[in-house]
Amino acid sequence: MRMSLTLRSLTIALTAGLLTWGCDDAETETPGAVALPDFAPAAMETYAQIVHAGYEDSLTAAKALDTALGALIADPSPETMLAAREAWRAAREPYLQTEVFRFYDGPIDNPDGGPEGLLNAWPLDEAYIDYVQGDDSAGIINNVAVDITAAQLLSLNEEGAEENISTGYHAIEFLLWGQDMNANGPGTRPFTDYITDAGGTASNQDRRAAYLQTASTLMIENLEGLVDAWSPSATNYRAEFVNADPREGLRRALTGMIILSGFETGGERLQTALDSGDQEDEHSCFSDNTHRDMVQDIRGVSNVYFGAYVGIDGQAVGGTGIRDIVFSLDPDLATALEQRINTSLDLAEALQPPFDQELQTADGRARIQALIDSLRTQEELLEEVFVRFELSIPVAE
Repeated sequence: MRMSLTLRSLTIALTAGLLTWGCDDAETETPGAVALPDFAPAAMETYAQIVHAGYEDSLTAAKALDTALGALIADPSPETMLAAREAWRAAREPYLQTEVFRFYDGPIDNPDGGPEGLLNAWPLDEAYIDYVQGDDSAGIINNVAVDITAAQLLSLNEEGAEENISTGYHAIEFLLWGQDMNANGPGTRPFTDYITDAGGTASNQDRRAAYLQTASTLMIENLEGLVDAWSPSATNYRAEFVNADPREGLRRALTGMIILSGFETGGERLQTALDSGDQEDEHSCFSDNTHRDMVQDIRGVSNVYFGAYVGIDGQAVGGTGIRDIVFSLDPDLATALEQRINTSLDLAEALQPPFDQELQTADGRARIQALIDSLRTQEELLEEVFVRFELSIPVAE
């Protein structure tokens, strides 16, 4: 992961748990701190409900993707390849909205086994997995000395370099689209890469199919763990979260919103690509799904702020939101943040796919810059909320 934080964001990053921390690492109540409203525990319960619903939807969509991948492997054709790609895109929609639950050492990115690096690690070196232009024998798939098993793929993830990604959404994305060598569209991996008899292309089609299925199984298992961690229970992470002092929950929720808004989306995913102009720096470069990444990441922040989430079945989950807590202390700040989040969402939706073409035109670069600027303002307003409630930075162990 590339890291480049401002001094202010570094302070927030410390809060986020880039240092190890938990409820016991710091005082749960700061003496003389601004009191939270009586309904603050309800806002933390709503947050937990939204987290659980988001991961449940991500798991449901991942299982649908797994079914589509199975159909592709069983009968490779233009139709099954297209269906698998559409299922991958659909699976990204709910998962991207859960990225706001990162950055505070919760279940997704706990340093003692959180699966984020196995689910959504990026950037990815394509040649670590499969053939690339100029090297038909590259990757794990073409190294027949390496067994294609779940344990092996887990052990190889980020082995030797952080871009050596072997699992997760982007590994599956590459296996469905291949390298994106086309400035006007996504990758064009042929379905024949999965045909094992006459008519097949590339080598080791059976190993490629096994890799795809194994990566999908691992993704489902990791999502199941997240669903379990946030399910209603008396003994899991959710129970600890909702029963802790609500200041701690607010601190965690705001931390995820701050870092996803500014450093991650505005910086790593947008500013880096804008500065380089290289399609290799876009988040979902194989599928050209990057514009949806931006929209859904910001929608995730909106979900938490307003305390409302609409599931893939169209059903709404919600209640008391972070906005209600902020409004109780500073209505003007709450309104300004509401307007800014809505503006950021509108600007993200205004991005024109494919994202790599936005990088090449003056109008496209202006749209990207406007979104970056809005996200930086959003970050600043969220940091102001953090400061106004006098939330403390935990002491690192």
